[in-house]
Amino acid sequence: MANEIAALPVREAGNNFYHQSTNKHTGILSWLLTKDHKRIGLMYMIAIMTFFVVGMIIGLLMRLELIAPGRTIMNAQTYNTLFTLHGVIMIFLFIIPGLPAIFGNFFLPIQIGAADVAFPRLNLLSWYIYIIGAILVLVSLFLPGGPIDTGWTFYIPYSVRSTTNVSMALFAAFVLGFSSILTGINFVTTVHRLRAPGMGFFKMPLFVWATYATAWIQIIATPVVAITILLVIIERAFGVGIFDPALGGDPILFQHMFWIYSHPAVYIMILPAMGVVSEIIPTFSRRTIFGYKQIAYSSLAIAFIGYLVWAHHMFTSGMSDTARWIFSLLTFIVALPSGVKIFNWVATMYKGSIDPQAPFLWVMNFIFLFSIGGLTGLVLGSLATDIHVHDTYFVVAHFHYVMFGGTGTIFFAALHYWFPKMFGKMYNKKFANAAVALFFIGFNMLFFSKIYYGLYGNAEKIL
Repeated sequence: MANEIAALPVREAGNNFYHQSTNKHTGILSWLLTKDHKRIGLMYMIAIMTFFVVGMIIGLLMRLELIAPGRTIMNAQTYNTLFTLHGVIMIFLFIIPGLPAIFGNFFLPIQIGAADVAFPRLNLLSWYIYIIGAILVLVSLFLPGGPIDTGWTFYIPYSVRSTTNVSMALFAAFVLGFSSILTGINFVTTVHRLRAPGMGFFKMPLFVWATYATAWIQIIATPVVAITILLVIIERAFGVGIFDPALGGDPILFQHMFWIYSHPAVYIMILPAMGVVSEIIPTFSRRTIFGYKQIAYSSLAIAFIGYLVWAHHMFTSGMSDTARWIFSLLTFIVALPSGVKIFNWVATMYKGSIDPQAPFLWVMNFIFLFSIGGLTGLVLGSLATDIHVHDTYFVVAHFHYVMFGGTGTIFFAALHYWFPKMFGKMYNKKFANAAVALFFIGFNMLFFSKIYYGLYGNAEKIL
């Protein structure tokens, strides 16, 4: 691959050195064998939105089970399985790949003036790897041992002692990681080598900046969780004492290795969303973005500092007091570049001629919900308060305000914003505005209530 990168010619003015080859196939094969970045983006969209619907239905079934004390519609084992699948599907199959794989594939080459991504065949391969990983998740439900029931974090020691089919589900997550890594390699190379003549880094659109920063996280952080997953599979298969304390292993080591990836993964989810916000607000405020360079640098700052704060998930797990206050301080520091973005977005709207169409309304949703998610994150980042609310619904609420109130909301914003470009027609504006209002009301009714009873110590765990 290094030779392939080195062989890429520098694009010269007026020389469209890379052109999309004519697709020789017709019908379904013209899609399944395509190297066109737009078609691959649309194939990602179909797959990702399908899994989103599945994950959403599972979440609804979980809430119905908890509508009253005792058994309602399922037993404890089924609930544990749905609890795990909801997390695995929503995190690994929807939120992490959603914005980069769909809108990054479709629009990043367009926004930098490239004919396609740097490695079109690798791009198609990453989609197939994503589909293979998703199929493996489904296969794991029906193999001997039954569906995985460990929770989406696969915490040790339960994940090495459970008799359910943990190894196949872990291998599926391992495969999905390769799709993420290949996409990141493609985007970094595309940004470095295929920008239009005269387009320096500080002339790139901010969505490209955000996707570029995300790609580096995908490349650097994802191998860590891949190694961790392989170690768990090896431990289950051969009884090697790596993480299981009964075999002389260290379960805290698993938590460190898991969160070294999984906290940067939060920024894989949220950074592209912030890039979309930086596109939508100037468009519907009819103003140029305020603080372009500051927003660009803040994307890189979030990506860099995000590697250093993983242990704030583990304040109650056991570590030295010195490590605790250092990670707590870093958690507060990582909030600063996010604050820079929000203040610049608000400044962009100041004295703007605002046109409150659906994409802009989704962004207003995002700023409100993500601000709640960020502020509750600071409560969890503070040592004194984290002790009281750790493992309660407060954490569940914070997680969903950041993940779905942030990334999920902007997924819909991007879909509305770029819908005319992607499909050549306009969405129904009345339905779109009604959807924004229903989402805002329903989301806050569900998750703000969890903040309240999380403060009173109510916990959500597998049963």
